Amino acid sequence: MNITLNNNEEIPALGLGTWRARQDDVYKAVLKALDVGYRHVDTAVVYGNEEEVGRGISDSSVARDEVFLTTKLWNTMHTKEDAAGQIDECLARLRTDYLDLVLIHWPGSYERNAAVWSAMEAAVDAGKIKSIGVSNFNIHHIHALAENARIQPAVNQMECHISLQNTRLQEYLDSKGMVLEAYAPFKSDRIKDVLDNRTLKEIGSAYGKTPTQIVLRWLLQRGVVPLPKSVTPSRIEENLQVFDFALTDDDMLAIRKLNKGERTFPEPDNVDFGFVHL
Repeated sequence: MNITLNNNEEIPALGLGTWRARQDDVYKAVLKALDVGYRHVDTAVVYGNEEEVGRGISDSSVARDEVFLTTKLWNTMHTKEDAAGQIDECLARLRTDYLDLVLIHWPGSYERNAAVWSAMEAAVDAGKIKSIGVSNFNIHHIHALAENARIQPAVNQMECHISLQNTRLQEYLDSKGMVLEAYAPFKSDRIKDVLDNRTLKEIGSAYGKTPTQIVLRWLLQRGVVPLPKSVTPSRIEENLQVFDFALTDDDMLAIRKLNKGERTFPEPDNVDFGFVHL
């Protein structure tokens, strides 16, 4: 199942997240994921595992052009030149001559975001990147960037789960032709909140599915692209087994009622790690 982006490129509707997946673990996870049917892998410079992700894709039996590969530029990139250099470094570490999607990992100042974006646009022109987007951008960040962008952002990757559903942000993204991607769909270290949730367990029992599978299906039916991270083979397989059933409107509403506006990760307007301080 794919979703068409605003530049007519297609992104697989579910991907493998790799944050905190290190060295041999992430290599094996990528091989396993591609073997069981994943065609979308998400990494980032700051994850420190691009080389292993690239090696996993190269060593798999799946052709490179069948894998949708995403990485993210880190906050220490402040200028167009910084970002252009990091893009080339990402290509080398990931063992590829193009990237399917590159994101600005966190928003800095409007001026910094625009400078990094201009490097990403140039990389699209050069054939190094197919699609570009953002991560952790609030509406005002996107509005400011898009006002002067030559290429409009294709996606915004945000923390999104039962406790932080981002429905209003998604409405805004929809109006701009952007896709919402969900990192930490199981609340990361707070996964017990998902596993023990009574509503998710009750809905899951009706379909013979786990609470985590119900979460992934709920996101998919919203048109959100979830990026569950795992290095456990059985869970990698389980996370992909969400295309053989559909939630009802009542199910979707019951999950909507779980929203608390509760974050697990920092609020983007209060993140300043890696940025220049004057």
